[in-house]
Order: sequence, then structure tokens, then C-alpha cells
Amino acid sequence: MKEHKTTPTQEKVLEGMDKVYENLIEFKKKANSDLVVMENGKIIRIKPSTL
Repeated sequence: MKEHKTTPTQEKVLEGMDKVYENLIEFKKKANSDLVVMENGKIIRIKPSTL
């Protein structure tokens, strides 16, 4: 299997996406609103109390 090396720019983008995800979870908890995601082609609502 071929290994894929990430560039420094790709690393920064991935780190930024992780930070955005953490901020989204924090916001949803504060606003007490459901997090809506798609899993296996189905829309799922996750309550903030389970995050």
C-alpha cells in the first residue's frame, strides 16, 4: 500500500478543522441545540447532553 505524506499546509488545515469541530460542539452545548449529522445516508440529531 502506498503511504501518503501530508504537507505542512495540509497539517495546518487539519488542525484548523479539529479546532472548528471543538468550537462547534462547545457552541451547541451552550445554545442547547441539537447537532445534526449524516451517518450511513441517514440524518441523525444528537442531543447536546450526550456530547
